[in-house]
Amino acid sequence: MRTTRTARSGLTVEAAGCVLWRRSPVTAELELCLVHRPKYDDWSWPKGKLKRGEDALAGALREVAEETGYTAVPAAELPSTRYLANGRPKRVRYWAAEAVSGTFAPNDEVDRVLWLPPDAARRHLTSPMDAGLVDALLDTLRPAR
Repeated sequence: MRTTRTARSGLTVEAAGCVLWRRSPVTAELELCLVHRPKYDDWSWPKGKLKRGEDALAGALREVAEETGYTAVPAAELPSTRYLANGRPKRVRYWAAEAVSGTFAPNDEVDRVLWLPPDAARRHLTSPMDAGLVDALLDTLRPAR
């Protein structure tokens, strides 16, 4: 687990993940991938703690592969989230990432995934803090004017 020291709060747990997206194989509409973690009984983005010395983007892509079975192509970095986890500050860095190949298989950390349109994904996320990343992703996917 990677940690950094902050002056005010001691050790910060560093984590990373992705807002994983694809075009529906049926409708070609945008879909976002949510993972269900039975340990917490929550729906969130694929993410996890960084290994010692691991680059954040590499860790985010590793977590996507481990939790969802998908290989992803990263794009823009999205806003980070910060919160207390077990009394310690935690920072999660996120990237927009397109799922390009793979198949989900239940594992120890994630027992289900859902591919949902953005509005449904926003409503289905357990933490309101995660919902803001839907808009951040949509902003990166809009063509520049």
